[in-house]
Formats: sequence, structure tokens, C-alpha cells
Amino acid sequence: MITLTIAHRRELKARAHALNPVVMIGKTGLSASVIEEIERGLVSHELIKIKAQIDDRIARNALFEEICQQLNAAPVQHIGKIFVIYRPKPEEADKKPARAPDRKKREPFRTKRSFQS
Repeated sequence: MITLTIAHRRELKARAHALNPVVMIGKTGLSASVIEEIERGLVSHELIKIKAQIDDRIARNALFEEICQQLNAAPVQHIGKIFVIYRPKPEEADKKPARAPDRKKREPFRTKRSFQS
């Protein structure tokens, strides 16, 4: 599991506040397809919310820890039935650096008086 500093966790909580749950875990619990869906969410978003429909608090805590262990993710927040987990996107070494598009330079702004001379 990834560990986070307090400041980083606070920032992630603020970012996650506006998010909606990406994955919903039913009463049957964690299955291979649910793990795959969480994996896809982490790859594309890196910070996701998960909603669990399990009523038992101890089972939810165990489920939260198990998800983070299996996916090598950092637990950010667990409030009620909502989990927030984070895993940074992998850095690609062969990725080309982004460059600015070639644009025509703007001519300097000319006032009305500059045309009169």
C-alpha cells in the first residue's frame, strides 16, 4: 500500500469532495469483476470514490483495507459507506514531451495616433 503525508491526504480529500462514486460494491462483496472495474477507474482517474452497500461497519473496514492491498492503492478517506482511494498514474518513460503548437506571433497593438505619423 502507498502511504500519504497528511498534507497530501488533505489535498486529495478536497479534490474528492466533488466526485461521484465510480464503482458500487453490492451486498455480495468483492469479486474479480469489481476489482477489475476499480483498477480501470484508478488507471483513468487516479482518485476515485467507491460506494459499498454492506451494512456491517467491520466488514466495510476490512473491505476498504483489502481493496487498497490488492490494488496497491493509498486509502484516503472512509466515511460511512463511501471509500476514497488514490493511486498515482504510472510515469511512461517513452512519452514525448508536450510542446506548444506553432502559432503566428501577434503584431504589437497600434494606437490610432501611430497610423497618423
